[in-house]
Amino acid sequence: MVLLHSTAADSGMWDAQWEALSERFRVIKVDFRGYGRSPYRADGPYSDSGDVARLLAALEISRAALVSSSGAGKVALELAAAGLADRLVLLNPISALPPTPDLRAYWDEEERLLEQGDTQGAAELNARTLLGPEASAEAWERLVAMQRHAFEAQLAADPEPEQVEKELSPPAIDVPALVVAGGHDLPYFADSARHLAAELPRARLVELEWAGHLPALERPEEISALLLDYL
Repeated sequence: MVLLHSTAADSGMWDAQWEALSERFRVIKVDFRGYGRSPYRADGPYSDSGDVARLLAALEISRAALVSSSGAGKVALELAAAGLADRLVLLNPISALPPTPDLRAYWDEEERLLEQGDTQGAAELNARTLLGPEASAEAWERLVAMQRHAFEAQLAADPEPEQVEKELSPPAIDVPALVVAGGHDLPYFADSARHLAAELPRARLVELEWAGHLPALERPEEISALLLDYL
């Protein structure tokens, strides 16, 4: 099982699931470039999915169950399109739907804070926006710390690495998939989850009424149980 983190966090977002999942699976957590323990640098254009594919090759893993959160859903789908997934879990994934006004307003405020050098304020904005009402104070603080670290690492990069965008065709990804939507998530993300579940040929949609955008941090034990049950 490979755990792919949200771009609002790093691999530490899965710490609460690690022990339960490791009892049943060989579990691999990765930090994308510019997150957690991975520096933000590159010798040329790169992709997160390419990095993960090389890691799997180095570990002699031909296929894995891929569990992703938010923007990492695109990474999981790219790996699945390359034949590296035997099953997918996509927690509140982003789809190809055009951004809505509420999402643009959120992005604009984040950009404004970062342009001012206020990484703490931008990290707190993300926690307020993305964490649902079930999140504990500890989860809030952990998310803010992960996001602030990522902002600081990426803003300090000179030159900034160039990431390659890959085209995706979800209807062509014939892999069993569980797509999760949160009842307290932004409407754009909930619509994206439903849209993607309808596009993927072997997907099942689960809507969690209690969840925000990052349910693995909000009710970790429940998400562990959901993953073990599905996988």
